[in-house]
Amino acid sequence: MVIGLGLWSDARFNSSRTGSLQPAVLALSTSTPLAATPLADGVPDEHSASLAAVEVATQVSLPASMPPWTPTPTAMPTSTPPPTPFPTRSIAPAQPSALLSGVRHEWQTWNNCGPATLAMNLSYYGSLLDQGAIGAVLRTSPDDKNVSPHELVDFARGQGYAAELYVNGSADLLKTLISNGFPVLLETWHERAPGDGIGHYRLAVGYDDATGQWTLYDSLDYTGLISLQPYAGIRMGYDRLDRFWKVFNRTFLLVHPVEQTPQVQAVLAAHGFDPAQMWRHAEARARAELEMDPADVFAWFNLGSSLTHQGRTAEAVVAFERAREIGLPERMLWYQFTPLEAYVAEGRPLDVLALTDAIFEETESVEELFYWRARAFLLLGDVAAAQEALTRSLELAPTFAPALALQQELSALNPLEHEERELRKES
Repeated sequence: MVIGLGLWSDARFNSSRTGSLQPAVLALSTSTPLAATPLADGVPDEHSASLAAVEVATQVSLPASMPPWTPTPTAMPTSTPPPTPFPTRSIAPAQPSALLSGVRHEWQTWNNCGPATLAMNLSYYGSLLDQGAIGAVLRTSPDDKNVSPHELVDFARGQGYAAELYVNGSADLLKTLISNGFPVLLETWHERAPGDGIGHYRLAVGYDDATGQWTLYDSLDYTGLISLQPYAGIRMGYDRLDRFWKVFNRTFLLVHPVEQTPQVQAVLAAHGFDPAQMWRHAEARARAELEMDPADVFAWFNLGSSLTHQGRTAEAVVAFERAREIGLPERMLWYQFTPLEAYVAEGRPLDVLALTDAIFEETESVEELFYWRARAFLLLGDVAAAQEALTRSLELAPTFAPALALQQELSALNPLEHEERELRKES
């Protein structure tokens, strides 16, 4: 039996378990976040550090609050009106140093860095949501190892914010965003000891070219802590952050009030950052890094991911094979699933099963892995095993949209089995 089913791309860049997310929306406070402010005297010492901004000539006016967002039905127009243009806005160039104020810090609970970092990001715009409220929506399993960036984006949009997910960011782009009043949520690696790395989100709120350091709000890491009371972030060298950021193809999220979209777009355009071309540019960057170091495992992996997102999965498999030969971190595939996607697209289900079996020796709490196992079993013609894998995926994340969609497709092929499964659920 041949089953023709559409592939689901990497959960980090496509809607995943938030298919019908409607989180409660809290009224936002009226506190006004201050714009990015150049530091008058370099980086403050640990006794005097604070996030109070000083007056600067290039101050960016930010809204006093974001109104609560409530979706309402809208009548369909008889014809499509032209879009209302956003007003054009000028942007400030990156300053030699800058620091954002008005962010509420949270130390994360277990495996909750995604919701904690998003809560910090939203607090800059006056949100009262904390990691508990966000995590209750995004982490339905207490041992969930991975809240994808796209899930964070979907949640922020559900709260009425504009939110976008990008790859192939750069230090210069981050500096200009911060200088214009925008904190940037980064997906990075965190490693306290060699071989013990995990995926980790951090919020970039400042930098200083004189010292070559970023200021990050971090829910877990206290290395480089500036001040604990009040919390003022951690310092991390430019090179060190880039090494950690590179593991995730320099993924970054921009969350901001909708009315600030023109300013964000202007910053991106000023750096020649075209979202429609970001995967092609990420590919070129990975190839350039491999020219400098042919044994760069993360450049090979990023090359594979970038090719996968361009639909060039045969080439991607070659890149992933090389990365595996060099040696990927043990937990790499807890967070990034493009190798599994490429193997399925190229008809190599046994590779998917072998990779996921190896991961299951340490954890089975990643619903995406079971989804890709289901795809692999379908390639092998084992529908029963595919159904079992989907059931496990949905036990971990009942609203995981790709698994729900695949289950629905399989149910259409065998409606009697679907009815029996629903009866078992009711009993």
